[in-house]
Amino acid sequence: MLFKSLEFKNDIGQKVKVVEIPVLGEDSTYKFMIQVRLQTYITSVYKEPSPIKCYSFKDYLKKVMKWPDYEQLFNVTELKNNA
Repeated sequence: MLFKSLEFKNDIGQKVKVVEIPVLGEDSTYKFMIQVRLQTYITSVYKEPSPIKCYSFKDYLKKVMKWPDYEQLFNVTELKNNA
């Protein structure tokens, strides 16, 4: 899967970077949901002044999405015997 990043200045002028944004095809069933979640996430990051300069969108999705949907989106595979 391809990922992209987004860099912008927040409300108080700090440079902020959002990484691990999945790139989905036009025919993906998750495209609209990811767009809405990304817009919501960027709005919340833009308004909040914090010392954190790099945010992970993938970690945010892990918190807000249902686990079966997250697994299907990122094709998470478990390794057998901790290999």
